[in-house]
Amino acid sequence: MKTKAAVFYDSSQPLKVEELTLDEPKTGEVRVKMAFAGLCHSDLHIMDDELPIGMTPMALGHEGAGIVDAVGPGVTRVKAGDHVVLTFIPSCGKCRWCVSGMTQLCDLGAGILAGPQMDGTYRMHNEGGQDVGQMCIISTFSEYTVVNQDSVCLIDDSYPLDVACLVGCGVATGFGAVVNRAKVTPGSSVLVIGIGGIGMNAIQGAKASNASIIIAADILDNKLEWAKEFGATHTINSEKEDLLAKVMEITHGLGVDFSFEAISTPPTIGQAFAATGKGGTTVVIGLTPANAETIPISPLMLVLYQKSILGTLYGTSNPQYEIPKLLNMYSHGQIKLKELITNTYTLDQVNEGYADLKAGKNIRGVIKF
Repeated sequence: MKTKAAVFYDSSQPLKVEELTLDEPKTGEVRVKMAFAGLCHSDLHIMDDELPIGMTPMALGHEGAGIVDAVGPGVTRVKAGDHVVLTFIPSCGKCRWCVSGMTQLCDLGAGILAGPQMDGTYRMHNEGGQDVGQMCIISTFSEYTVVNQDSVCLIDDSYPLDVACLVGCGVATGFGAVVNRAKVTPGSSVLVIGIGGIGMNAIQGAKASNASIIIAADILDNKLEWAKEFGATHTINSEKEDLLAKVMEITHGLGVDFSFEAISTPPTIGQAFAATGKGGTTVVIGLTPANAETIPISPLMLVLYQKSILGTLYGTSNPQYEIPKLLNMYSHGQIKLKELITNTYTLDQVNEGYADLKAGKNIRGVIKF
């Protein structure tokens, strides 16, 4: 069949929205009719040559939700008509990491930027006959996509698919970094640097954890105003104010108990560490450019102040558990999802959507199919 998708060829040109040939699902695979896809910064890292991929062309997109349209032989997890959220890291359920509960570290994750499906072959092909890779083995920027059943999470069809798509990456990653990785405690103080689609959900995680002080730091005032609506008690425009001095003022010289860095540049990771108090924890959430090899922290302060630095992937969560949990929290008014969507685009507007992301106009932009 034919499908229209947003394809990356190289960084010298915008994404090309073109018609592709989509193969039928093979053993263990399903075809999903996409409903919504989120515009996440990780795709932009690829577009800007900051995140290496195994091949081009590649159909991008790794956050999305839709309806199962067809299933291949041997599929047991879902059936046609089921509503699903796509997961950007599959879970085999059999490797060491999966059986120990850390499915976000599944061994299958090693191949998510390579291009082909799990069997080494391709499901998408352009008009010139080239194989087209699939980002994270799912490619949500496509009207239809064929993915392995290990890359979908079944959800109740009562949940709106526009909000459901958000929990496939941004919400699970930001919220989980706070709740699952750092395990923020009630009454503690929290700093979040970078208030985008990840950082805003870290704010929500801090609120859900009953933190007393929740500081949002960004260089855009509109994002700081949004952060207040999601639970921030204090805001810092780090372009206009000295971030470290302001954090110390808010915390009476102690520094924060937990800091979360959602921009992932070495300088801002250094800021997060410096703002963390004695015995505190710094969590790095986002993806630094692949060529970044060092971060500016003081090893002496790491020891003398007994600080911790943690990385987190996918919010240190099991997506098959976390996605339904977050949607259930949304249905009970415990977290905000609909409010995260600031703009909606068509697939043909995908480059406009990424221009808006770069300009800081969105918490999360979504593509509606």
